[in-house]
Amino acid sequence: MLLDLNGFKRVNDVYGHGVGDELLTIVAQRLVAAVREGDLVARLGGDEFAILSLHLMGAEAATNIAMRVLHALEDPISTGTYKHQIGSGIGIALIPGDATSLQEALRKADVALYRAKSERRSALRFFEEEMDRRVQDRDRLDGDLREAIATNSISPFFQPVVDLKTKNVLGFEAIPRWTDASLGEIALDRFIPVAEENGLIHELFERLLKQSCAAAASWPQDVTLALDIFPSQLKDRSLHSLILSVLKESGVEPERLELEITESALVHDLEGAQVILGALRKAGVKIVLDNFGTGYSSLYHLRNFKLDKIKIDRSFIETLSSRESAGIVSALVGLGHGLGLTIIADGVDGSEQRTSLLTSGCEQGQGFFFSKAVPAEETMDFFTKQYQS
Repeated sequence: MLLDLNGFKRVNDVYGHGVGDELLTIVAQRLVAAVREGDLVARLGGDEFAILSLHLMGAEAATNIAMRVLHALEDPISTGTYKHQIGSGIGIALIPGDATSLQEALRKADVALYRAKSERRSALRFFEEEMDRRVQDRDRLDGDLREAIATNSISPFFQPVVDLKTKNVLGFEAIPRWTDASLGEIALDRFIPVAEENGLIHELFERLLKQSCAAAASWPQDVTLALDIFPSQLKDRSLHSLILSVLKESGVEPERLELEITESALVHDLEGAQVILGALRKAGVKIVLDNFGTGYSSLYHLRNFKLDKIKIDRSFIETLSSRESAGIVSALVGLGHGLGLTIIADGVDGSEQRTSLLTSGCEQGQGFFFSKAVPAEETMDFFTKQYQS
């Protein structure tokens, strides 16, 4: 079994390493008291411990020991005048069921611990082959992603944003597209979280921004460019200077750039968002609240965070034929207009949706009804057709 304590970093940060060491000593004492006589308890480093239990009668017996450990850590731990609530995640691997060597068992227990820690509360998890496959796939994806960024194998495709009344193209959203020679097209929701986790998101964003601005420089001067900003980027206090520098080099005016950010990203780092996005907005860049309607505190952030546009989440547009969704969309449009914001609907896939959105007062739309995302060299075709019509 591998254990990792919940909340230990906060104890170290707030009360100091001396208190942290005292807490670890008490945790170790509780662990030794919770396991069976003859079981081995070891501290591997930091707040990570291991338990080696021999001669168990299967997974149920291992569960019993792990539950005793979790129970032993339920009561607050006192250090001087302070009390600390410390839980744990526990990952379990069995020999010979899961592994035939101690090294392999440790690795697989670590995979199980990763699952347990994702619960964000005290929990135990056994190793699973499917989870191991995902972890190994994720490791391979990490290496492939680094190479793809270094070789510019990830490039922006552009999906038009149109005026719902005239169908004229008002702008494009740049969407990262990664097609691997052996794996084929890799979904955005697979590689973006990896890029955020390993810190590659900053380099990826910079490359995408430069490529997108190069394309936008050839568009009519009133056509906008939209890109997503991801939560971890808000920790980069130099982001606003990077963006303004790229815009200047490309000749694209700041007023033509729209940065889309989800409400969850705002909630995750509201201070960072206000500092970075606030500076960009002062320079003329537009800020768009993406996936609107799915957050849990939209009214608060609409009132307190300076925005230019809201994009209604596609989940409402997909079910627009239902009375309930139509009512929600109409309410969201009214709310946005009341705050002086432009409204865009994401996921418009049919003429009926366009008609319904026009009735509700929504001004802009994006989706397969108008066009899929296309490579940069095809974007000028939209304006040729537009002028001909």
